[in-house]
Amino acid sequence: MKRFLAALFLFLAVVGGLVWLRSGGRAPAAAPAEAAVPVATGVARLADVPLTVDGIGTVQALNTVNIRPMVDGPLTEMRFREGQDVHTGDVLARIDARTFQAAYDQAVAKKAQDEATLANAERDLARYEKLAKNQYGTAQQADTQRSTVAQGEALVRQDQAQVDTARTNLGYTTITAPVDGRTGIRQVDLGNLVHSTDVTPITVVTTLRPISVVFTLPQQTLPQVVAAIEASRASGGAEVVALPQDGGEAGPDGAQAGAVLDRGHVAVLDNQVDQNTGTIKLKATFPNPALRLWPGAFVNVRLSLRVDRNVVTVPTAAIQRGPQGAFVFVLGSDDVAHRHPVTVARQDETSAVVSAGLQAGQTVVTDGASRLTEGSRVRQLSGASALAGNAVAVDAR
Repeated sequence: MKRFLAALFLFLAVVGGLVWLRSGGRAPAAAPAEAAVPVATGVARLADVPLTVDGIGTVQALNTVNIRPMVDGPLTEMRFREGQDVHTGDVLARIDARTFQAAYDQAVAKKAQDEATLANAERDLARYEKLAKNQYGTAQQADTQRSTVAQGEALVRQDQAQVDTARTNLGYTTITAPVDGRTGIRQVDLGNLVHSTDVTPITVVTTLRPISVVFTLPQQTLPQVVAAIEASRASGGAEVVALPQDGGEAGPDGAQAGAVLDRGHVAVLDNQVDQNTGTIKLKATFPNPALRLWPGAFVNVRLSLRVDRNVVTVPTAAIQRGPQGAFVFVLGSDDVAHRHPVTVARQDETSAVVSAGLQAGQTVVTDGASRLTEGSRVRQLSGASALAGNAVAVDAR
């Protein structure tokens, strides 16, 4: 047994010596320290964050008027250009007025004739009444003359109606703009015979300033929409922003910077919910000074519901999800990441509102969180700490 143990010891000594020689006579190196994980960071900030809800709308002209003739006749004059801005009362076209002028003159002459007859009948009535009073004439003559006067008065009133009709028809020969707006393409050429029953209008005048947008929202937003409308009634209505459908970069007010088509206010909320689609319909009015809204176009609409004051915001990229809910990695002064559970009130593609679990001023990880665990050492990337707490719009979700 002693010989076996001595042989085993000798064998181990030889093997150890060979290993030492192959390692160059150096001692085994110590385990390397854990490397710091490179991350991008942001800062939780206090901000005033608008609560908004988005929908899709259709632009509609405030007024759309088909310019059609009210009387028959040839077009003798065109006083507008296609695409011209016109005002109420501006002359657009004229129809040959000669026959209508003649009809008016005839009605005026007929009225003058009947007025002369009536005046004579009234003088006769005065004489007959005087004779009857003095018993030089009969009461029947006076009554008959009184009826003649009444017939004359009715005839004059009828003549006046004819004069008014003729004057109106004569006025219809001058076609004027009924509203402020812009003319469309001319669809009837000069010299054509037009009729009051024509289906094709001479042109179409549309009011572009101001202009309307009709849009829909889910019925679940109805209580918030009603509250926003009631709260802003004194200021002219809840604010609405029209955005292009191709999107854009979000600005500090939640709208797309450089891409806002116009800003307006809610004009009316429809009085019922569409049962087929489960949506509510609203109409907003926009001043449209630059004519960036055009009838028939589709636009995105962002309705402001309210503004939450002094809430904690972080970039949306900082919010992580796990089995136990949302959390963020917060960096301490020693560049060690700690996992903090948070409550997210709402968020959009750029910013999240945190209602619990985080304080303003804390540094959070916005990129590289997937490689972190509790207590991981981190190395902040240069220039990655801005953009955290800007006041941006957050969708109602």
